[in-house]
Amino acid sequence: MKLAIMQPYFFPYLGYFQLIASVDKFVFYDDVNFIKNGWINRNRLYLAGATRYITVPLAGASPFLKINEIQVQQGEGWRRKIAESVRHSYSRAPYFAEVGELLHRVLFSSETKIGDTAKASITEVCAYLDLAPEFVASSTVYGNAQLTGAERVLDICAQEGARHYYNPPGGRELYNDEEFNARDIGLHFIHPELKPYPQFAEQFEPGLSIIDVLMFNDRETVKAMIQTGERP
Repeated sequence: MKLAIMQPYFFPYLGYFQLIASVDKFVFYDDVNFIKNGWINRNRLYLAGATRYITVPLAGASPFLKINEIQVQQGEGWRRKIAESVRHSYSRAPYFAEVGELLHRVLFSSETKIGDTAKASITEVCAYLDLAPEFVASSTVYGNAQLTGAERVLDICAQEGARHYYNPPGGRELYNDEEFNARDIGLHFIHPELKPYPQFAEQFEPGLSIIDVLMFNDRETVKAMIQTGERP
């Protein structure tokens, strides 16, 4: 069985979904410390003629709290602001109608925690693309929050009976083959492939939120894009 573990991000970029497409089970690492100025509650789109952030405002966010403990800001003001900003900038995109509806479902969902909101953004996209690994939240299953780093990852792999662990290339600084080989687990790194596609930007902007990809490409094209990337 192939396994990946990642913090839930808000409408992450294409490479995140290339990682999801590589595994049988995907663990949302939602009971680790919140990362400020990361991707958990924000991402980038091409808005009003420039690359800008869309951000979910949080209540009481702190790096001393776990992702699954942090509340999103109440009210609909920020939700309407994001929806309107995207509508203004992407209404002429060929797939705005269906992707705008997907975005609206996540923005105006009943979720109250940023971990759940970010997870919903990912699972909604996966459903849209018929991408169906098994998803699980680390906070709900493993009972090993006292472990950290590679030891916790290895323990999750062992509990799941995973024989292969997949990670983005940044994981090379965190994990080494010897630790995983000693547990009879293969360690693999996915190198994202971000090929140009039509955008409103004058020059191609790689690594924008998956929302940008979906706005300009039909489902079959995006499915093919997700299946690319170097998979050792």
